Amino acid sequence: MHKNKLLFCALGLLAPGTGLNVFYLKGLLNIWAWLHMLGLFCGILGWKLLGASEMSSALGWVLAAYGFISLIASWLTTIVFGLRPDEKWDAQFNSNSLQKSESGWLVILCVILSLMIGAAVMMVGLAIAFEQHFISQFEEARKISQ
Repeated sequence: MHKNKLLFCALGLLAPGTGLNVFYLKGLLNIWAWLHMLGLFCGILGWKLLGASEMSSALGWVLAAYGFISLIASWLTTIVFGLRPDEKWDAQFNSNSLQKSESGWLVILCVILSLMIGAAVMMVGLAIAFEQHFISQFEEARKISQ
């Protein structure tokens, strides 16, 4: 069966963290795809824990970080595989297919959007994490000074 690079990149861009792009490429038995999906569910659970605890749950931070890594890894794989030359893509994933891949501008657009969204999400995640770190430091300093 011929593996389409555009479909892989679109799945990675539009459904990050679900592992659907890896399931498409490697099949249902791939452990990395299941870890992506587990990471997404852990991230959602972690975000809900953080919201319920006013950003003070250590478990929530760990679970949210796992989900964050899953999202970023999905966009990163979209970038890496999207920029792979068609000949190398076909040699690795379409060796049994007679059809040759021809990536177009839509693949490049998926790569660009993955880079933009991934960078924005990473900056927001880091900003929230640093903000919470400094807030906790100020609270500890206030406790010491009293």
